[in-house]
Amino acid sequence: MSTISEKILAKSSDQETVSAGDFVKARVDVALNHDVTSVLAFEAMYQMGAEKVWDPDKVIMVLDHVAPPSSVNSARVHNVIRDFVKAQEMKNFFDVNSGVCHQVLPEHGFVKPGMMVIGADSHTCTHGAFGAFATGVGSTDMGAVLARGKTWLRVPETIKVNANGRLDKYVHPKDVILRIAKEVGVSGATYMTLEYHGDVVRDMSVAGRMTLCNMAIEMGGKAGICEADQKTVKWLDQRTTGPYDMIKADKDAVYRQTLDLDLTGMEPQV
Repeated sequence: MSTISEKILAKSSDQETVSAGDFVKARVDVALNHDVTSVLAFEAMYQMGAEKVWDPDKVIMVLDHVAPPSSVNSARVHNVIRDFVKAQEMKNFFDVNSGVCHQVLPEHGFVKPGMMVIGADSHTCTHGAFGAFATGVGSTDMGAVLARGKTWLRVPETIKVNANGRLDKYVHPKDVILRIAKEVGVSGATYMTLEYHGDVVRDMSVAGRMTLCNMAIEMGGKAGICEADQKTVKWLDQRTTGPYDMIKADKDAVYRQTLDLDLTGMEPQV
């Protein structure tokens, strides 16, 4: 009777099952940091009494938001981060011109199905496209993740989105998610997971699924997620190795809402 999110959160908190509304202390598999929020997270970690990150191989640092630096202060922040990376012996550091953080993670094989991905960025939900539970947190929460490798979460309710039909030639994943957002509203999924299903999602490229999950936050969502399938595996096999925890929702999973959409004949939404 569990959704994908409930299964991943149960696994990461060493429980048989969890339900929407439960509180869990979940192990973090990947901690994403970037240049805008990192320094505050470092300070929070130190204030909690930790001198070293819990696992330097699981912390990913990307300089991408103000890159190249647009001011003296931005350049100073970059140097503080570089010094931190060196002191913490972190090998997963991506300096200016490495790419956008939400592309860097999957393209370098850091995200896999079934993982718990926490990022100090609201669009961390992008990585749900790979069947992971991925969500953004503030700098203080990230400081706790850096120090302990765990985070405290309330298990979210889930909205199941069934997107079916056949998209016309000039209709793209961005149009699909804008259509979904029109139905859900800008706060209609607050602290919920949007779980995407249907023919349209199955036929969609991995990049398209990333677009769907990226915009979960624009509806107030805690996470967006797609079931991992053979298309996911084929994409990942070119960048990393398994095994992959291909978690799927139970057929009798309990959802807050089910949204059925027939997108045949839908026009571009922009």
